[in-house]
Amino acid sequence: MPHSKKYMISVALIVAIGGFLLGFDATVISGTVPFIKKYFDLSGVSGDLKLGWAVSCLGWGALGGNAVAGLLSDRFGRKKVLFITALLFAGSALLSATATNFTVFVISRIIAGVAVGGSILIAPVYIAEISPSKQRGSLVSFNQLMIVIGISASFFSNYFLLEIGDNNWRWMLGVEAIPAALYFFLLFAVPESPRWLFGKGQTGPAREILTKACGPEQAEEELRNIQQSFAQKTTGVGLGGLLGRRMRFIMFIALAIAFFQQITGINAIFYYLPTIFVHAGGGVNAAFKQAVLVGLVNLGMTFVAIRWVDRLGRKPLLVIGAAGMAVSLLTCAWAFHDSTYQITEKSYAILETGKVPADLIGELKASEKKVFTTDKEYVADLEKRFGAERIKPHQDSLVTAGLNIRASLVLYAIIGFVASFAISLGPVMWVLLSEIFPNQYRGAAISLVGFWNSVISATVTMIFPWELTTFGTAGTFLGYGLMAVAALAFVLIWIPETKGKTLEELEGILVRK
Repeated sequence: MPHSKKYMISVALIVAIGGFLLGFDATVISGTVPFIKKYFDLSGVSGDLKLGWAVSCLGWGALGGNAVAGLLSDRFGRKKVLFITALLFAGSALLSATATNFTVFVISRIIAGVAVGGSILIAPVYIAEISPSKQRGSLVSFNQLMIVIGISASFFSNYFLLEIGDNNWRWMLGVEAIPAALYFFLLFAVPESPRWLFGKGQTGPAREILTKACGPEQAEEELRNIQQSFAQKTTGVGLGGLLGRRMRFIMFIALAIAFFQQITGINAIFYYLPTIFVHAGGGVNAAFKQAVLVGLVNLGMTFVAIRWVDRLGRKPLLVIGAAGMAVSLLTCAWAFHDSTYQITEKSYAILETGKVPADLIGELKASEKKVFTTDKEYVADLEKRFGAERIKPHQDSLVTAGLNIRASLVLYAIIGFVASFAISLGPVMWVLLSEIFPNQYRGAAISLVGFWNSVISATVTMIFPWELTTFGTAGTFLGYGLMAVAALAFVLIWIPETKGKTLEELEGILVRK
């Protein structure tokens, strides 16, 4: 392996550790949901909304990171922003692990969200700006690979810490401080982005870094392309410039694909994965094991994406993945729609494990055994017969106990959805976003698109508990499935192929459109 390639891979992997922290922080909350719900007494309708807020506030915090990360990186450098994200990851992990009231817990998660918002934008941009065009797709995908490794690590960590005691959720959240500190110190070994340096008039250091990353001949070619790109006049990089005629087509593609990546429910499913599997009729331990399995599938399919993104191309992977997501989500919706809800003899053991009061279990045993086709109708009948104030605190256990469903079909559908996402919208969206913006606009544009992406993510995540209560599990997944169909249509019609072209070549092609 040439020295320049080894150097490039090592730099990309270090920077992509920010992706690991992002993935870990985003999904570690999934294992803490039942415990923080109990600790902070989040029951009833208001409890559902508070729980949604506690889980989704990471996304709302990411809005702040998205809003400032690109602009700060344009002014002070990509590397400095990555240092800040490392400190925020470490601090938020320690604060959330020691929180004793709900407000402090939410604040800690918002701080983590700011780190997520900065890392998810700047790490892929940095890698794209230092990478040779032929390896750029694979190297930028390292960030997504580290995200899914972080996701898998959080599921493993949650599973192994599950039986540690009443404070297990504190350990689940706090362990992230260790890799965050490691990331901070490793960042001292990476250089600043050569394209950022060139934009600041530091041609010599930019040439030196590109030579180490690409070799001398490729470095000179890259510098010529960069110089031509910066020589073109722009109307400014404010909101008006980003939404002006020159950038209109590029921003349409970027905002649309950022919308579809999140509206299909990936983060809601990841953040509530054990809860979904419990809803599908499994116990808590089984649900955590299934979450680990899904995390491993996510990791394995990301390797597939890295291998093929520069061989097969961006668009084919997006088409295959979006189609797979649509089929999987609609299958999941059908499985929940085809289920029934009824209290049976096997239900009582689940209710006892879920710590449902003995007097309520006794009344359920003596009551009429009705059959319902939706969880919404089932819960409404229980509330009518036994009182909403008695049912609401134990709704999850009662739904799990009464559900009759093909649980294996739900598991396979979720695995299929995650696998399809992992080879398409997961990594490929960030590859595209790191490629399609002109040099002068990249920092500001990536902030705007990331902000929009986080708005959709946080909204979908926040309303997920309410959706389950209002529309039922089948209706929720049906909505996600229809959005995946729309995403497939968008990719087929609008997404261009960017494989094998330099950033400056893409600028010329897309700006003309």
